[in-house]
Amino acid sequence: MSAPSIPLGPVFLDVLGPALTPEDRRRLLHPMAGGVIFFARNFVSPEQIRELALEIRALRTPRLLIAVDHEGGRVQRFHSGFTRIAPMAELGRRWESNPARACADAEALGVLIGMELSASGVDFSFTPVLDLHYGPSTVIGDRAFHRQPQAVAELAAALMRGLRHAGVAAVGKHFPGHGYAAEDSHVAIPIDDRPLEQIDAEDIFPFRSLIAAGLPAVMPAHVIYRQIDARPAGFSRVWLQEILRGRLGFDGMIFSDDLSMEAASVAGDALGRAQAALGAGCDMALVCNRPDAADRVLDGLRWRSGPVWQRRSQAMYAQAEPVGLPALTADAAWRRARAVSDTLIA
Repeated sequence: MSAPSIPLGPVFLDVLGPALTPEDRRRLLHPMAGGVIFFARNFVSPEQIRELALEIRALRTPRLLIAVDHEGGRVQRFHSGFTRIAPMAELGRRWESNPARACADAEALGVLIGMELSASGVDFSFTPVLDLHYGPSTVIGDRAFHRQPQAVAELAAALMRGLRHAGVAAVGKHFPGHGYAAEDSHVAIPIDDRPLEQIDAEDIFPFRSLIAAGLPAVMPAHVIYRQIDARPAGFSRVWLQEILRGRLGFDGMIFSDDLSMEAASVAGDALGRAQAALGAGCDMALVCNRPDAADRVLDGLRWRSGPVWQRRSQAMYAQAEPVGLPALTADAAWRRARAVSDTLIA
């Protein structure tokens, strides 16, 4: 039996556990669904996550996008059987003494992450983090490469090259920068009171650099930059249309951050948040960890894709087949990248 033809929609969903339930299938077959993000609760083993991804891929045509937060350090959803990835701050420390080696290592980590995810049926990771490591933000912390914009730009560009070499897209986050605000947007509404000139000179620098290098996707921050707009960046046409699309010339996919987070509450209920994010300029709205909210968004949203949106979404599909992790052990590029990763963990 062939998969039904259902054009992709603008809602990125999660699933309940390591195997699809009837409720999961119903949501994923909804015409407003566009993709799935995996969490740790979905992972048991490399074989299991690949089978789950293949089942999701077979549900409909064109197939749903599949993603995961697989940055390294404390944000890595798949563990047993996958290479343990160091926090990106380890690359920043290496950059201080040897920038060339640090960039080569970052590219190797991109190859490693990309190969392991695509071999498992996952299209892309929400990485790299382009936030600057100012210090007070515990939610960012060692997820950031460095405090210096140039270091972040060079290391993130190298990681993106590695991902691209493995046939996987990068997603730069959290535009225009979450590193300065101390509050965690999962549980609070962060405020950044700096002027645009300062944010542009420092925090936006890595985004501008990677956009020039072909960054395919961006995720905005659930942070209010009070001197620029009263709305969080992910709900702001000023940030997404005037600055990101207009001044920076970004033409890739914009994924909202999770609309179930506390900082998204300023936009109302679940449907209001999705409508506000898409209305501001996001291409995909993430609704995670709230099946009831996902149902309200799917059933209440009215939306139609166009050719530009379709081109942007197509760029997010992995270019390699899901061969399974055991097949990678014979691949020379994977072995070289794995050796580099081991030096950062040691």
